[in-house]
Amino acid sequence: MMTREFGRRWACGWRRSVVAVLAGALPVFTFPAPGAWWFAYVALVPWILLVRAAPTGRRAAYDGWCGGLGYMLALHHWLLPSLHVFTVLIAALLGALWAPWGLLVRGLLGGAPSGRRAATALLVLPSGWLGIELVRSWQGLGGPWGVLGASQWQVAPALRLASVGGVWLIGFLVVVVNVGLAVLVSVRACRMPALAGLVATAALTSAVWVWAPRPAPEGRTVRVAVVQPGVVVGVDRRFEREVRLTRRLVGRDVDLVVWGESSVGRDLAARPDLAARIAALSRDVGADILVNVDARRSDRPGIYKSSVLVGPDGPTGDRYDKIRLVPFGEYVPARSLLGWATSVGKAAGEDRRRGSAQVVMDVGHGLRVGPMICFESAFPDMSRHLAADGAQLLLAQSSTSSFQHSWAPAQHASLAALRAAETGRPMVHATLTGVSAVYDADGRRVGGPLGTGASASRVYDVPLATGTTLYVRYGDWAVHGALLVLAVFCAAEAVRALRRRRSDGDPPVPGPPVPPARTTRESPARPGR
Repeated sequence: MMTREFGRRWACGWRRSVVAVLAGALPVFTFPAPGAWWFAYVALVPWILLVRAAPTGRRAAYDGWCGGLGYMLALHHWLLPSLHVFTVLIAALLGALWAPWGLLVRGLLGGAPSGRRAATALLVLPSGWLGIELVRSWQGLGGPWGVLGASQWQVAPALRLASVGGVWLIGFLVVVVNVGLAVLVSVRACRMPALAGLVATAALTSAVWVWAPRPAPEGRTVRVAVVQPGVVVGVDRRFEREVRLTRRLVGRDVDLVVWGESSVGRDLAARPDLAARIAALSRDVGADILVNVDARRSDRPGIYKSSVLVGPDGPTGDRYDKIRLVPFGEYVPARSLLGWATSVGKAAGEDRRRGSAQVVMDVGHGLRVGPMICFESAFPDMSRHLAADGAQLLLAQSSTSSFQHSWAPAQHASLAALRAAETGRPMVHATLTGVSAVYDADGRRVGGPLGTGASASRVYDVPLATGTTLYVRYGDWAVHGALLVLAVFCAAEAVRALRRRRSDGDPPVPGPPVPPARTTRESPARPGR
């Protein structure tokens, strides 16, 4: 009998875990390539309802973990051909960050919550979500790829919010809407606080749309050419195709030519012949060429990925060495412990070396640009610092050729829209194999993108802008505010628990003494006896 009951509970728990994984994976459809941005506002509701109904706190934490696993695995499923089973292990590690969030959901919304608890949930649960995204945004854990706010990259009101509080503020409000809808459909007594929260969110978004300062047009347009060679096997053959595509730009009056990540596979200091050929192209085109060198350097040990500016007279000396490397793709964290990943997938056989600082380059024509390499475009702080340092145009040189037929290229290109909106600076996303795209200072697309099937060079007329966005000025205030909310909530809960413990443990208040009861067998002694 006990064995049958254990089997029934185990089967029920296993099914619930599968449902939690599937519920956590739902937000993936809001990102490119599916791009159902509107679905982000309801995608978390099934997960919240499941966790809210958990029978115990332990089960709620486990539902949070399973949902986080599903979210991370769905977002990074395109890594499976490269990292194989290690992708699942990474997703399980990062998914554990949502276990405390599951406890928060059940603690605030479980059972029959009061209106006060429901209103608190509208503030605390989105703050908890941002806290999780902040932790997983650490470069050693993979960076901020797929933060929930990034799903709104093509929504104009959301991009205006990004100029105020970055992608973090967008994510916060998306979670607010999901929590409010979950309360509306599951807790009848708390519908008024939930409805009030949703109305306040809509009002806030509308106010930001009207009030937030917009980038002011500088009145000047620069012509930037993107060279995308397409899928070419071999660094030398790729270089030759890039040269041919760049020659097509002669007479197009461009101000800058941008090649993709790893567009040059040889150190230019060790190969002056290659440097001379690029310099000749620069003279013919009439513009500097920003290439990306992925090679072992001749002047120092190790392999670097570097943005190198080449002018009519050769390399100008402007160089940016990548400072945030892709875990496992460009280095293996704790290689002595995790080096076995190279035997089960396509992890880096040798760690790349890091640069020391970001660089703003003067590319001529009065134009200052801030380069980033590959997934550095996922980090809001990097583009923010470049804009604050005077970059008029943001650049990202990338390559997703290993994931050519997945959702990764479209996801990567969409990040440039957010970085442009956050900083009020246009951004160019140039790749080897697509998707290459350009966005103006509001995050709107300029011209047509170069898809994964294109091998071409294309010129974009990019309008420059001036002014400083609130996000550039004040940084990640939305995240800091979320952490403050969590700290205040935890402190308040600790005080409540302490008071409850004291009230439960106080001894009873002593009353007046009561004389002992007498039985019929006990009678007072009579005098004289």
